[in-house]
Amino acid sequence: MNVFLGAYNYIVANSDRFWEAVKVHLSISFYALLIALVICVPLGILCAKKQWLTGTIMGLFNSLRVIPSLAILVIILPIMGTGFAPALIALTLLACPPILINTYMGFRGIEPSILEAASGLGMKEGMMLRKIELPLAAPLMLSGIKTSAVEVIASATLAAFIGGGGLGTFIINGLGMYNFSLLLVGALPVALLAILSEIGFSGIERLAVKHQRL
Repeated sequence: MNVFLGAYNYIVANSDRFWEAVKVHLSISFYALLIALVICVPLGILCAKKQWLTGTIMGLFNSLRVIPSLAILVIILPIMGTGFAPALIALTLLACPPILINTYMGFRGIEPSILEAASGLGMKEGMMLRKIELPLAAPLMLSGIKTSAVEVIASATLAAFIGGGGLGTFIINGLGMYNFSLLLVGALPVALLAILSEIGFSGIERLAVKHQRL
């Protein structure tokens, strides 16, 4: 109990530093997820429609899943040095595979008969994508985004290892000084943010499924 009280007292006494770390943590997580979405949603759709691309692209991004986040940071470090940018790249690479794979699966899972019927009604490819394919693929896509968001928020603590800042700074300092109260100052908010992200995206996912059934 004293450990939690110590964490609370530290936050109260260093509120500016704490909220700045929260801001950096959320910023790096948000931008990593946004960049991954911009890259992987179109790429997933392209793979679903152009099967000859699937093996190469999916294989490349699947290989990223087996590389630990810390290893990616270590690889990027000699190339880009320390700071926000290399941490952002590492987190973006972490966020990409679930979004790409779920987008691909969402579009490949659409019944061809539905698309044939839409084409028979005179729908152009762009309209079919907006009106039929995206809504049908949305639940699986959102599931991938949710997985990426939780992984990125949790892994953003590693950004502190290369000077990227964020809540991971408190965790590293807490471990280094054997100060568990300081460690909790970083660990508890990260856990809370990951849980809130899971709940938020799960709610959006349920709404998408409900809308799909209407």
